[in-house]
Amino acid sequence: MRLFAIALVAGLFQAASIAAPWNGEPQWWLQLLSLAALAWAVQQAPSWKQAGLLGWLFATAWLCGTFWWLYISMHVYGGLPSVLAAIAVLGLAAFLSTYYAAACAIFIRLDGQSGIVRALLFAGLWTFAELARVTWFTGFPWGAGGYAHVDGPLSVLAPWVGVHGIGLAAALLAFSLSLLGRREMLRSWGYWLAMVGAAGLLAACNMASVPRESETTQPRLPVALLQGNIPQDEKFEGGTGIPIALEWYGRQMQASQAALVVLPETAIPVLPQQLPAGYLDAMRQRFATGAQAALVGIPLGSFEEGYTNSVIGFKPGAEPYRFDKHHLVPFGEFIPPLFKWFTRMMNIPLGDFNRGPIGQPAFEWQGQRLAPNICYEDLFGEELAAGFTNPGSAPTILVNVSNIAWFGNSVAIDQHLQISRMRALEFERPMIRATNTGATVIIDHRGRVTHSLPRHTRGVLSGEVEGRSTITPYAWWVSRLGLWPFWLAALAVVATAAWRRKRAVTAM
Repeated sequence: MRLFAIALVAGLFQAASIAAPWNGEPQWWLQLLSLAALAWAVQQAPSWKQAGLLGWLFATAWLCGTFWWLYISMHVYGGLPSVLAAIAVLGLAAFLSTYYAAACAIFIRLDGQSGIVRALLFAGLWTFAELARVTWFTGFPWGAGGYAHVDGPLSVLAPWVGVHGIGLAAALLAFSLSLLGRREMLRSWGYWLAMVGAAGLLAACNMASVPRESETTQPRLPVALLQGNIPQDEKFEGGTGIPIALEWYGRQMQASQAALVVLPETAIPVLPQQLPAGYLDAMRQRFATGAQAALVGIPLGSFEEGYTNSVIGFKPGAEPYRFDKHHLVPFGEFIPPLFKWFTRMMNIPLGDFNRGPIGQPAFEWQGQRLAPNICYEDLFGEELAAGFTNPGSAPTILVNVSNIAWFGNSVAIDQHLQISRMRALEFERPMIRATNTGATVIIDHRGRVTHSLPRHTRGVLSGEVEGRSTITPYAWWVSRLGLWPFWLAALAVVATAAWRRKRAVTAM
C-alpha cells in the first residue's frame, strides 16, 4: 500500500509541475522529483505486474490532475450528466495511462542491467509511452512532462531536441535521482561522478546559453490582439453571445490602428452565410486599402460540403487568405467511430469538422510570414514543423488563436500558455496568441511573455512583435524526419537491454 500511495501522490505532483495551481507557473524541479519518486517505487516492486500497476496509478493521477477541466466542457457547457462527465475524464486518463503501465512493467521485466544502460532503459521506455500518447488514436499529449521545463535548466535543449528530447533528459535525471536511496549507489564513485558531471554540464549550458541571436527579418510589426471574453454558454446563442461578438469585434476592427489585427478562434461564431447582410463585405472592405491586415477566427463551409474551423485573412490588394485547422479535438471537433451516441448527449455546436492539410502556406504581410494554428494545434510541434522545410517560406511569426472558455477559469489557460512558450523556444519564433478568455499574450523568440492581457476580461492587447528567420536544429530535422529519431533511439535502447538480459540469462 505504501508504494501505491507514493505513486498516487507523485502523479498529482507531476500534474502540478506543468502549471502549478498556486501561481500557474511551471515547476521543473517538481517534475523531476515526482518522476524520481515513481522510478524509486517501481524499483521496489516485487513483480513486473505490480510495477505496471504503479505506473498506471501514477499516470492516471497525473493525467486526471492535468486535464480534469474537460469535465467543465462536457458537463457545464456540453450538458452531459455530471457522473458521466467524471467517468469520461477518468476513463480517458485510465486508457492513456496504459502506455506508462506498460513502460514500467517492461522495465522490470528487462531489469538486471547495470550502469547507464539501466537509466537509459527507463528513459527510453518512458519516451515510448510519451510518443504513443502523441501519435496513437489522433494523439492527446496534453501535460507532457517536458513542458514543466520551459523555464528550467533543461530549456536550453528545446532548439535542439524539442519537448520530447527534454522529456527524455528529464527521465534520465529522475531515474538517477531515484538511486539516491540505494545504499550501494551512495557508495559508488562512478554514480557520484556521473551526477556531478550531469549537474556541471547543465550549469555550463545555462551559463553559456545566452540565446543565439536569430536573424531579424523586418522591423517590428505592431499588432492588436482582441480578447472578447464572450461567456461560453452564450457564445453561440442568437439572442446574447452572437450579437455581442459581432458588435464588439466589428467595432474594434474598425477602430484599430495596428498593422495587424488578430481575432480569436470562432470570434465570429456563425458561418458567413448566417451573418447579417453586408457584415463580411464590410470587414473585407475595411482592410482592402491602407497598411493594415487582419486574421479572423470563423467557421466555414456548409452542411453539404462539411465545416472547417478556420482563420481568414484580409489585406490590401489580395484575395482573402484561408487556414483550416488540421489537428481536431476528439469529441469536440470530430466524432470518433462508434461514439456518435456519446456526442449526441452533449450540446456542442459544429461538433464534426473537416480537416485542413498539414503545412498550409503562411499569411504574408509587411515582410513577415505569419503561420496560424488553432487552439491545441500548437501542442503538436512536429506538425507545425512542416512549414519549416524550406527556409525561404518558413514562418517568421507563429499565431495561435484559441477559445479556452470551454474549460472555465481553470489551470488549462496556464498549461496552454506553457505549451505555446515551448513552441517559441523550439523554433526560436515569436508566438502571438489571441484568445477569447486568455491567455492573450505576445511571446518572444526566447519563450518569454512580453505583453499580456488579464484573463477573463474584455480588451485589446497592443504591442510589437519581431519576426525571426533562423532555422533551429530541431526545426530542421523534425520537419524532415518527424518524431522517428525518438522512436528509433528508444527502440535501440530497449533492444539493447533485451539482448543483454537474454545473454545474461543464457550465461547462467
